[in-house]
Amino acid sequence: MKFFSYILVYRRFLLVVFTLLILLPLPLILRSKEAECAYILFVVAIFWLTEALPLSVTALLPGLMFPLFGIMPSKEVASAYFKDFHLLLIGVICLATSIEKWNLHKRIALRMVMMVGVNPAWLSLGFMSSTAFLSMWLSNTSTAAMVMPIVEAVAQQVISAEAEVEATQMTYFSGSTNQALEIDESINRQEANERKEKTKPVLGYSNDAGKISSKMELEKSSGTNPGNKYRTKKDHMMCKLMCLCIAYSSTIGGLTTITGTSTNLIFAEHFNTRYPNCNCINFGSWFIMSFPAAIVILLLSWIWLQWLFLGFNFKEMFQCGKPPTAKQKACAAFIKQEYQKLGPIRYQEIVTLVLFIVMALLWFSRDPGFVSGWSALFSEYPGFATDSTVALLIGLLFFLIPAKRLTKTTPTGDTVAFDYSPLITWKEFQSFMPWDIAILVGGGFALADGCEESGLSKWIGNKLSPLGSLPVWLIILISCLLVTSLTEVASNPATITLLLPILSPLAEAIHVNPLYILLPSTLCTSFAFLLPVANPPNAIVFSYGHLKVMDMVKAGLGVNIVGVAVVMLGMFTWIVPMFDLYTYPSWAPPISNETTP
Repeated sequence: MKFFSYILVYRRFLLVVFTLLILLPLPLILRSKEAECAYILFVVAIFWLTEALPLSVTALLPGLMFPLFGIMPSKEVASAYFKDFHLLLIGVICLATSIEKWNLHKRIALRMVMMVGVNPAWLSLGFMSSTAFLSMWLSNTSTAAMVMPIVEAVAQQVISAEAEVEATQMTYFSGSTNQALEIDESINRQEANERKEKTKPVLGYSNDAGKISSKMELEKSSGTNPGNKYRTKKDHMMCKLMCLCIAYSSTIGGLTTITGTSTNLIFAEHFNTRYPNCNCINFGSWFIMSFPAAIVILLLSWIWLQWLFLGFNFKEMFQCGKPPTAKQKACAAFIKQEYQKLGPIRYQEIVTLVLFIVMALLWFSRDPGFVSGWSALFSEYPGFATDSTVALLIGLLFFLIPAKRLTKTTPTGDTVAFDYSPLITWKEFQSFMPWDIAILVGGGFALADGCEESGLSKWIGNKLSPLGSLPVWLIILISCLLVTSLTEVASNPATITLLLPILSPLAEAIHVNPLYILLPSTLCTSFAFLLPVANPPNAIVFSYGHLKVMDMVKAGLGVNIVGVAVVMLGMFTWIVPMFDLYTYPSWAPPISNETTP
């Protein structure tokens, strides 16, 4: 028994050692560059899937193993770890740092929720819309982490308000009054009377309602999860609904922009590196391609979650002329109170918002496709200015534009300004910069370069060429389902980094436009909805204690099906004319043995 306990303790160490030893016969027996690269690919893939080593540490292995096996010199491998993608990431993180530092993200979220109203169905849609919008520009993780405390506070306020309403009604029945439990007199009296007729008093509840409400808030703030946390099953279902809305919408919103999630950035860099003559993937083309899909997925996911947890009641959703209930008023009051706490919009928020809009406009207008963009002004150097150029330009302005003056008191007692503080500082930027993702992506680029240099990509493409006999739609569906399944147990960046060097030669081997397979596979990489450990937003909402694993599995399965179906629909409708997907492009490498699907 002690032996097994040692194995359990040192399981990661043993996994690393045995993986290296068990796969070692592959390069020793076959003795080819393809076999040696395959050995490295298998080792990296196993370490990424099992996380025996940290993902970013595993990503450094190509830099160690490619030179040792004679696949690539160390200088060439090192150059793959920092590319155009990293400059784009730096600029985007500068924007995200300023947005979060000056609370612009919270103002946007609360304002959007106030616009849709406080009906539970519309409230969940409002939170989903605001979360998805923020996730377009911020990381999915930081968006979920920012919005969830607001959602949790709103949900608890709704539960407490209903408890106070019912407690007041019980006090009325008992003939006593309790000023601490009286609600706002503006609540419609007719509605209160109707609720009195439907509600039966519970013995001993009226005297302790205020204490219970306070205790619930106290226990929540202290991190406990009391058994009487939910008054009714509907309250519990509402909390589940709100949590999953935030988790899923933060992921769905990231689909819409190249900078919205790391998988999109990884794809863009891999594609532009492998097919430099394409020049068809940029911020504008990606947005036009993915935005309709994200909107449809968001709306269908909202309908699915609403039906699954609260039921889809059209009468409650469209209350024509019916006054809001007490808990809806309490919810609206809380959101308005949180918004008012932010005070009037400040100079720093205005500047950040202006830079944010300018960055988005410059991205869209660089090379829209249907008209000439501002990149045509530099026609002497075509392709030199990219989305990262815009990101760096705006990012540098955050370190330059003054945010506030720094003052000091002179010996005479006067207060004088001696310097200014910019919108963000280097320390603040460093705390936001995801260096682990930067290294992980660099490792993926190095791995892809090694597969190309060793001939492994060509070998895989030749072996997969028999798949050309299958219909194109079936190949796309298989790749989407494969990616969606794998991303549930492996990180999204690791999944796309691992599969891109395999799917690209597959498309070339079967003589299909590479975008036909790579685009849906990249989008489906984000569909990690089933498990709490599938991605960080899932883990964040799961930590609040409202959900069970089976809740997420049931809800996530439906969202996964919706996501894959919408992506498949898009690949055969509006996305086809955008990239001329039905023809094998001239920018892709010619295939000697062509097989037409």
